[in-house]
Amino acid sequence: MLLRLVVFGFVPFFLAPGLCCRLKEYATSDSQCCPMCHEGTVVRRDCTPQSGTRCGPCMNGTFMNQPNGLINCFTCTTCDHGHGLFAYQSCSATTDTVCHVLHGYLCKGLMDHTGCSLAQKHTRCAAGQRIKEPGTSRTDTVCEPCPSGYFSQDGVNCTDWNVCSETEVHVKKGSLSSDVVCGTSSRHRYYCIPVILIFTICVLLIGGLWTRECISRCQKGQERRAIVEGGAMRTMPQDDGPPLRNQVVSLHLHTLS
Repeated sequence: MLLRLVVFGFVPFFLAPGLCCRLKEYATSDSQCCPMCHEGTVVRRDCTPQSGTRCGPCMNGTFMNQPNGLINCFTCTTCDHGHGLFAYQSCSATTDTVCHVLHGYLCKGLMDHTGCSLAQKHTRCAAGQRIKEPGTSRTDTVCEPCPSGYFSQDGVNCTDWNVCSETEVHVKKGSLSSDVVCGTSSRHRYYCIPVILIFTICVLLIGGLWTRECISRCQKGQERRAIVEGGAMRTMPQDDGPPLRNQVVSLHLHTLS
């Protein structure tokens, strides 16, 4: 905008030194004063003694926002989305594009006190901090550290530390950027060991008694079989002579005779 004012202010001086034209007139190259063109138009031909200034409209993508004696319109401003700007008001023959900042940006350079020519991303609060005041289109984000006993991983809000129960222990201490980590107490882990030992001893005792009973029964069975087999052998008849009783009777009769 300053450059445009410079152009308007000094063109008459360079073209016609010492020539002073009236308000809303411009000096031509042949030291004449001609009426300026209206907003949205520029000079196509200077005035002559017989005719006034001939003006032509600004084409698409150009504009002229004040009376002038120029031969070219100004190029419309482009709002760059990649740099945090968007077109709040489109360019016309008499007005330039008005750019505003996208969400998450603030304006670092004002243009004609209506739009923005330069944008910057809002500052992102670091881990261990929270947003005290959100950023706006004119101000940056204000951050502050989390108070004691709180943490923040994303730099947005602070969350209070986890509180371990009576049956838990602190595995990891909390910090500004991390929560307290709780774990099961080691003494509670060993509560199940006596139960396991008792169960194992019971299984071993029952197994031992069962094995002993099986062995005892087997031995008793073998003894019974041995007794039965021995009795059967004693009751079997002898084939190699007469019974003992017959021999005794025969001997007694022989003595009597």
